Amino acid sequence: MYVIATAGHVDHGKSTLVRALTGIEPDRWAEERRRGMTIDLGFAWTTLSSGRRLAFVDVPGHERFVTNMLAGLGPVPAVMFVLAADQGWQAQSQEHWEAIEALGVERGLLVVTRCDLMDPAPAVAAARERIPRWPVVTVSGHTGEGLAELRQGLDLLAASLPPPDPDAPVRLWIDRAFTIKGAGTVVTGTLAAGTLRVGDSLVLGGERVRVRGLQVTGEAADEVTAAARVAVNLRGVERERAARGMTLLTPGAWVETSVVDVRLGACAEPGADVRPECDDPPREAVLHIGSASVPVKVRPFAPPGAARLTLGRALPLRIGDRALLRCSGRPIVSVLVLDVRPPALRRRGSAARRAAELAPFMSRVPDAATVLGWRGVARRAELVAMGLDVPDAPGEWLVDPGRWKELGERLGAIVGEQPGIPVDAARTALGLPTRELVEALARTCPALRVADGRIDGGGVPRAVAEAVGRLRVELAGEPYLAPEAARLPELGLTRQAVAVAARAGLVLRLADGVVLLPGADAAAVRILAGLPQPFTAGDARAALGTNRRVVIPLLEHLDRLRLTRRIDDRLRIVVTAP
Repeated sequence: MYVIATAGHVDHGKSTLVRALTGIEPDRWAEERRRGMTIDLGFAWTTLSSGRRLAFVDVPGHERFVTNMLAGLGPVPAVMFVLAADQGWQAQSQEHWEAIEALGVERGLLVVTRCDLMDPAPAVAAARERIPRWPVVTVSGHTGEGLAELRQGLDLLAASLPPPDPDAPVRLWIDRAFTIKGAGTVVTGTLAAGTLRVGDSLVLGGERVRVRGLQVTGEAADEVTAAARVAVNLRGVERERAARGMTLLTPGAWVETSVVDVRLGACAEPGADVRPECDDPPREAVLHIGSASVPVKVRPFAPPGAARLTLGRALPLRIGDRALLRCSGRPIVSVLVLDVRPPALRRRGSAARRAAELAPFMSRVPDAATVLGWRGVARRAELVAMGLDVPDAPGEWLVDPGRWKELGERLGAIVGEQPGIPVDAARTALGLPTRELVEALARTCPALRVADGRIDGGGVPRAVAEAVGRLRVELAGEPYLAPEAARLPELGLTRQAVAVAARAGLVLRLADGVVLLPGADAAAVRILAGLPQPFTAGDARAALGTNRRVVIPLLEHLDRLRLTRRIDDRLRIVVTAP
């Protein structure tokens, strides 16, 4: 199915044309028929000569119902713009065209109606000044003149539309919600991409709902593929939970946000190729996207062109989305979404830095590499939910190459100052989200190694090496008479320095405050093997020339290495002499 919207000034014959093309009355409400104008959205469909099915979203043209018009225009890829030959270009013609431009709808068909009442040439010429590229068809909805050419033009327009992605995540903007007796709540909308199936689990207002039934062009369906006008029957959902402007979403596939950074564009001159920047945007306005209308506060960046929008409620938005801003008495402003998870602007100069980041994207949207560069570290799934094309790569997390290099340098500096830092401490210091990233980062640094939940450097600081040298001098004549704990800091062997030296194999740490030189344990076993077996702790103390403060932890250390073995509470024997 192909879906297009009508647009144009009130009472220029949009609904008459739709009725002539489809045989369906798009004006659904009695008041609309009585007043002869569309107040709310109307829907109708037909099959063209090529076999293509075409659905119309007939939007109201009256200025009082422009919000309803935007709700119908927002989700569709093409427009049938209607202009009456006997009235020409009018105020709402201009507003509808500005909305079409702002929403980035590039494909359409210009239809000049009532050519039975007046020569259409002047109206065509007026429209051509503003819409120079779209094909033109002149018709009469009452006499049928030109309807065959209109059908052919619509067929060509449908054929030119790019095929939607049937595998894309669903974002169905709800434009109607009502209750059917015996079925429950039903919502309708234009399915622009993706596929809906009976039984699908979707998200509505932050809660999971299930699709009970689907209907297209009045017929039940088990599956609906974009593009299509679709009615969705929701299981167990009260009518009050669904309303125009809400969305049905594929779970986990969208970022719902209330703060976005955007590019703002002013109204283009007729025939202009580029929409100019908006130099003076309103500070408060209404954002229109899909079928939603949400109040927003606007914070422009300098130089003009980019701004931050704070929305009155969160919406599921993606980078590259197009929307528009309306403010009473001011021209429509186009919106191009550049970031859906922008950084906070709390520090001095942060707004200027953000403006500089956004400046290159006044005519294009940032790619995945750029957004990753802004964040430094991001989950792959989050970038995809932002609407970015992320290359395949192993792992849940992605890190910007520049940030990865910077983090490696910082980690090397941290380990240089505090060797043997726990992985979790390094994660906190670096601001990384997981231990796995820290360990992967350490493995990329040749001078670092990861073991037992700690990160060590390839060497030790000079201050630690010098402190070990002083200890070596201290123990030169009495290798088992370890300095008192209070003496160690005087030698430069603080608790941290002892830990670093012990992991580097420069000292033998027997207990807190008891430190010998490496190899002292093997030498002690050779001395103890010369004693009558078994021996006591007192025998060992005398043989090694030390004191009880050192000999007890030394013997316990030898027991753990299975070089000695306790026989009872007093006696030990040497098991193996090195």
